[in-house]
Amino acid sequence: MKVYITRKIQSKAIKYLREKGFKVSIYPEDKPIPKKVLLKNIKNVDALIPLLTDKIDKQVIDKMTKCKIIANYAVGYENIDVEYAKTKSIIVTNTPDVLTDSTADLAMTLALACCRRITESRKLIDDKKFTHWRPNLLLGYEIKDKIFGIIGAGRIGEATAKRAHAFGAKIIYNSISENKRMKNDFNAERVSLNKLLNISDFISIHVPSNKQTVHLLNKENLKLLKPTSILINTSRGNIIEEKALVEILKKGKIFSAGLDVFEHEPKIHPELLKMVNVILAPHIGSATIEARTAMAMLAAKNVVSVLKTGNKPITPV
Repeated sequence: MKVYITRKIQSKAIKYLREKGFKVSIYPEDKPIPKKVLLKNIKNVDALIPLLTDKIDKQVIDKMTKCKIIANYAVGYENIDVEYAKTKSIIVTNTPDVLTDSTADLAMTLALACCRRITESRKLIDDKKFTHWRPNLLLGYEIKDKIFGIIGAGRIGEATAKRAHAFGAKIIYNSISENKRMKNDFNAERVSLNKLLNISDFISIHVPSNKQTVHLLNKENLKLLKPTSILINTSRGNIIEEKALVEILKKGKIFSAGLDVFEHEPKIHPELLKMVNVILAPHIGSATIEARTAMAMLAAKNVVSVLKTGNKPITPV
């Protein structure tokens, strides 16, 4: 049976698939696969392992006449037309859980870098303006005793809350449903989105990208943020109306922002690149050796589970 992978993923997973008897083909370049190349290579595949950057639409799905499973190398799956795949009896899987800690770690990294003004500090040194210690030099904020707002209390939101709680923050959250562990473990309060935006000192976004969440934070409700608030996004760029965020940052309406994702990724709003009170990262939320290896292995094991053992997928969407 044939498996096509749209980018070179961790070698452990590729080796595992080959040991299970699969013929594995991989797009060799370290960039998103052109659609025409994808269409050329998937006609007779039994399984496809795409990345979040690959749009698996009706045209792609129709081309795969033998395919039984699309094992997405990501937690999010907005790149796949899941409903259409279902009509073709193709199983779609993702990689939840295994990147929870790495993404929560990055959310806290961005929060700390923002509140302690790390970008500004480095610029001061690079510009050779650090001449002596000063009592009011680059004063920031502590996390202790601050209100830390979590938007989306799923796995990653909960893990981020755990870390913020360990720093001594008061946790509040906004989510479709109540998270009892957040209440029991962190004494977290579930609040409306507007209240969260209005009273939080830190706001960390952890919702998936879908029709309901695109521009969840927008020109209207971003006005609710406090001048001292810090906004963190390790979820998806289109959750925030980026143009509106740029405006409130330029006007000093919030203290800082830490962004790992962008609305028109990989393009970044040029104004964000100029701001010293913005921490930018190139979508590295899951970029640890442990997380990426686990993601690759979970995608591979989903393929094996469906095609070799005849079992149900491990993590169907």
